[in-house]
Amino acid sequence: MIKGSLVALVTPMDHEGGIDRQALKQLVEFHIAQGTDGIVAVGTTGESATLNFQEHADVIGDVVRLCAGRVPVIAGTGANSTREAIALTRDAAEAGADACLSVVPYYNKPTQEGLYRHFCAIVEAVELPLILYNVPGRTACDMLPQTVKRLAEIERIIGIKEAVGECERIAALLPLRSEGFAFYSGDDISACDALLMGADGVISVTANVVPAMMRRMCAAALAERKTDARVLQEQMMPLHHAMFVEPNPIPVKWALTRMGMIESSIRLPLTPLDDRFHQQVQRALADCGVMI
Repeated sequence: MIKGSLVALVTPMDHEGGIDRQALKQLVEFHIAQGTDGIVAVGTTGESATLNFQEHADVIGDVVRLCAGRVPVIAGTGANSTREAIALTRDAAEAGADACLSVVPYYNKPTQEGLYRHFCAIVEAVELPLILYNVPGRTACDMLPQTVKRLAEIERIIGIKEAVGECERIAALLPLRSEGFAFYSGDDISACDALLMGADGVISVTANVVPAMMRRMCAAALAERKTDARVLQEQMMPLHHAMFVEPNPIPVKWALTRMGMIESSIRLPLTPLDDRFHQQVQRALADCGVMI
């Protein structure tokens, strides 16, 4: 089981909108040096919705190769077409990913039975451990705890990233935790509370810019050093909020550009961070000790 701080890695792009592989290498080395516990490649933060199929597979393969077994790699392989999700998952398995992260199918709003069958079809087709990803604010479909309970009984389904940051939802899902099924917070703002309630880790946007701080918070919470964890979380809270002043990954890519980690590039229909938010994000970075 992968525990702690897992970064939802951005996909760096050059000024022409192509994948910037030199910057990708720099980001991977940055996270390994800073102690990040795992890397999620080509999830929502990695602009999976704007990458074509080949780019999607190539970035996952690049991250696996760059990590070279030093940290686990979880490949974002979700899609609203079950056949496409299977194809992406198969490519990730062939690339050597340690697991995949598969989002609830978006736009077509399947039933709970449809969700169950979708994820069953993926793990039946590909022998790669799968982490469920529930983010109803983006998918317009909420995978309910009773459906998660059914899926948790399937051997290769090893966890869930839950982005509904409400205590009631967290409390409903935590009893499903076992040696074979992990719970990851998908909401930076409530991640500390989730960890102190018994979660195994966080798949984090904020970790892109303050990986060491996020890892320390997770380590403190997992060790039940509640005061230490809450102090670190409180320090990061303005940054958690700043990372969502506009849709993810707009703010985090602006922040990484200011830090000199990537070029300023994001694909339409996403646009660069609006000028009116620059000061807020910059101040939040400074408060966390990030030099820009």
